[in-house]
Amino acid sequence: MSDTFPAIREFLDSTGLEYEVMACDPSLADTNAFCEHYQIPMANSANAILIKSKKGDPCFTLCVVLATHRLDVNHSVRKKLGARKVSFASAEETKEITHMEIGGVTPVGLPTELPIWVDEAVMRCDFIILGGGNRSSKLRVSPHVLTLLPTVEVVAGLASLA
Repeated sequence: MSDTFPAIREFLDSTGLEYEVMACDPSLADTNAFCEHYQIPMANSANAILIKSKKGDPCFTLCVVLATHRLDVNHSVRKKLGARKVSFASAEETKEITHMEIGGVTPVGLPTELPIWVDEAVMRCDFIILGGGNRSSKLRVSPHVLTLLPTVEVVAGLASLA
């Protein structure tokens, strides 16, 4: 789809890995609605969630977890971020940092200074569905594509089954 940011397509093309850009009705971009309508298993849908520290200058990280899992914000993420308190970034902060709207955030094409932590369960999937950089597309990719991003770290125990 032409809606996907050129930098995202350029990166995906450069990997040599197969991928598919899937059109998505923007009103169905949120994970549950998307999976139900397009008959995509929740176990293959990966959410990209921006987290921030709450005290002092905010520090941000993007966490990628399967829709069937719950991000361990108050323990794993907080400890790894080295913060006393953390929270989910607001929709406004998410758009400011990633230049993408919630429901379309993808780890592909983000600023290189933003750390990206991927839960290890994501890497065990045959394929994953990510946001396409906007609410009108999704990306079907191998999870291996994430390891080709410069700031990605695969983290054990970042999330647990919901």
